[in-house]
Amino acid sequence: MRRFGRTLVTAALAVAVVGGTAGWASGESQSAVTGPPPGTAAWRADTAYGRALPDPATATPHEVARFLAGLDDAARSALVRNHPLVVGNLDGAPVPLRYEANRLAVVATGEARYASLSAPGRRILAFDPRGRGQVAEVFGDLEHAAHVSVIVPGSDNDATSHDARRAPHTGPAGMARALRTATETPAAGGSVATGSVAGGSVAVIAWTGYTTPVGVGLDAADGRLAAAGAPRLARFTAGLDAVGAPDPVLFCHSYGSVVCGLAARHTDAADIVALGSPGMRADTADDLRTGARVWAGRGPSDWIADVPNVSFAGIGHGADPTSAAFGARRVPAADVRGHAGYFTPGTQSLAAFAAIAKGEAR
Repeated sequence: MRRFGRTLVTAALAVAVVGGTAGWASGESQSAVTGPPPGTAAWRADTAYGRALPDPATATPHEVARFLAGLDDAARSALVRNHPLVVGNLDGAPVPLRYEANRLAVVATGEARYASLSAPGRRILAFDPRGRGQVAEVFGDLEHAAHVSVIVPGSDNDATSHDARRAPHTGPAGMARALRTATETPAAGGSVATGSVAGGSVAVIAWTGYTTPVGVGLDAADGRLAAAGAPRLARFTAGLDAVGAPDPVLFCHSYGSVVCGLAARHTDAADIVALGSPGMRADTADDLRTGARVWAGRGPSDWIADVPNVSFAGIGHGADPTSAAFGARRVPAADVRGHAGYFTPGTQSLAAFAAIAKGEAR
């Protein structure tokens, strides 16, 4: 009975503190955005040269890729003009087509909060204005990259805050930029052992493609939003595979590591990296049932260390991925400051991330 009481207290504490980059703040309950993108009904009613269009809700990304490969440029361009929100979020569609469709979709919203996403040079691979908005942005040349990384962020991120002004090298876009820059810089010694494999070109995607918790509250302490986000992440990575991109590395920060833990068995990721993680809804790395190498790191001043690693009545996210018992490979993070400092230039963690992203870590 005494143990049961301690578990209740621990679970209550988990509710109070599990979260993302916001730190200590009350949370607001969020409704997860799920299902096919806006405009799907009109898309289903349309055809291309008399052929039914692939259903965004049921067609696999590989089926989408094969269908669009069978169309000429005029037909594909017409679909972009007529259905930008669908094409822009259609996993398996050619990358340039999605960039153009999302540029049109952002402009069509007429909302100032999204205007910067349509600026010249932005490579928006997904955009969904529903709810707080979701977005995926590419940094680098995704079509020709030898390696691809995907940043999966935690709480308090959406299409508006994705690239908002904040501390440098934080937030989805800031992390992605920092990682890509680091992959183009020779690594300093002492981070992660590297082999002789050439780094090649690296594309990094900032994927804010699920409804994240806001603040620190029940949404951040349970797995509801992560469970809704995991299939979206799995489908997104399947879409990368369908267009010929390399197996990605998933860099999963804070609550994003819960999403990655649930999605792990359904992705073809080469590596999964949990940083500042409250848990991955698994007791061990083997329980993730993935062929990916699993890595974990946590800085000495990261407040996530105060989050109890429990799972009780749906509250809490389980074992600490940095514990020896979990069995993940360790990412050095002794010089990381706070909960959001993992991508700060010059840190051991960023040097390790760059080696993993380039396929050089072993």
